[in-house]
Amino acid sequence: MEWQDYLTQNRDRYIAEMLEFLKIPSISAQSEHETDVKMAGQWVADRLKQAGLNHVEMMPTGGHPVVYADWIQEDGLPTVLIYGHFDTQPVDPLDLWDSPPFEPVIKQDRVFARGASDDKGNLFSPITAVEAMLKTSGKLPVNVKFFFEGQEEIGSPQLPDFVAQNKTLLACDLVVSADGLQLSPDQPKVEIGFRGNMALEIRVTGPSKDYHSGLYGGVIQNPIHALTHILASFHDTDGRVAVTGFYDDVREPTPEERQQLAALPMDESELATHLQVPELFGEPGYTAVERGAIRPTLEICGVEGGYQGEGIKGIVPAKAQAKIVCRLAADQDPEKVSAAINTHIRNFTLPGVRVDVINRDGKVGAYLMPHDHPGNIAAAGVLERLYGKAPLISRCGGTIPICSLFLETLGVYTVNFAFSYEDENLHSPNEFFRLESLDRGQRGYVMLLEELARVL
Repeated sequence: MEWQDYLTQNRDRYIAEMLEFLKIPSISAQSEHETDVKMAGQWVADRLKQAGLNHVEMMPTGGHPVVYADWIQEDGLPTVLIYGHFDTQPVDPLDLWDSPPFEPVIKQDRVFARGASDDKGNLFSPITAVEAMLKTSGKLPVNVKFFFEGQEEIGSPQLPDFVAQNKTLLACDLVVSADGLQLSPDQPKVEIGFRGNMALEIRVTGPSKDYHSGLYGGVIQNPIHALTHILASFHDTDGRVAVTGFYDDVREPTPEERQQLAALPMDESELATHLQVPELFGEPGYTAVERGAIRPTLEICGVEGGYQGEGIKGIVPAKAQAKIVCRLAADQDPEKVSAAINTHIRNFTLPGVRVDVINRDGKVGAYLMPHDHPGNIAAAGVLERLYGKAPLISRCGGTIPICSLFLETLGVYTVNFAFSYEDENLHSPNEFFRLESLDRGQRGYVMLLEELARVL
């Protein structure tokens, strides 16, 4: 039996298994789901054993676990490490879901569930692809290692130490990531870079409790006023970040890089319509594609303070807080950016309140690899065969922390080879994954491993 026939014959089983996987609420950001993240890791480990992999182990990290497995045939073959993550984002706001987020539903050949697209559907494809090859031919064209983690959605905070301590175990010639995006169902792309990421919280404390605004308004500083003063200072009116030193190390795009991004199909007026906003907005001098892929940002992701119920409650609130996330461009140092923002916050703190900044773990720099790397060339050839169309060169505004970590610690690049699409509501209600993407991913991983055996 050929591997293609094996995949076809087992398609219904694979879909049923994926639904089982999606039922596990492996939300890494919420402590009450710590056991669920471990359960998802154990599910992955068991599935790797079933596929025929060796040395399968769920390994502790000091935080959420990782799962390792391998199939090493001989020292002379190149070694490819396949990466993915089995944790998910939180599900809020729950009332916007059409069905419970961890009760997967198939509608119109799409699987709706939290984690379906990011990243459980994609993670599942290389496991089944390798299974098909091992069950039909008994071998693989390259040595393969699997490394799946349970903390990507919180910035992989324990992985720098873990990867450094396990360099020999994870040593490889190339990493292939099953976490990423294609441009559209009929247009592939090769993503060669991701922005970095850092996050912090600002907590402003005033009086010991909420006080009557008629008695104490104008007498004590209002923490919400103080917080919004800081937040408003982060940007100028054109949308450029106003933090001193924020842009100091940002690498400007080359003319070739700007041409590559300009080739992506993007109509800014259509994008505004799609996003249901009156117009696009952001740093002057750059296109929307450039601002969303290679320029740094500082976003206020959440604000809380005061009375939130129906009607009005006349108080001076005791506290207020905000959550900040920065996406970082090439050459920006997350620690240096964090220090600059902390200084800026101190400089714009009003009297009468205490401001505490909580710098979150999981800071990661941007990742960028040569577009003509042999791994990218191999992936581009496979994608062209899968889609019948040559892929475009792209950069992603999101962050996959492991890419820069593997480059810094293992000295190898990561080729992104995944089959999600932006319209699949990643990180939003009603997340879904196309069943055709499972099929493409399975075929694609077999073809890619065969191609990498020729070029590495």
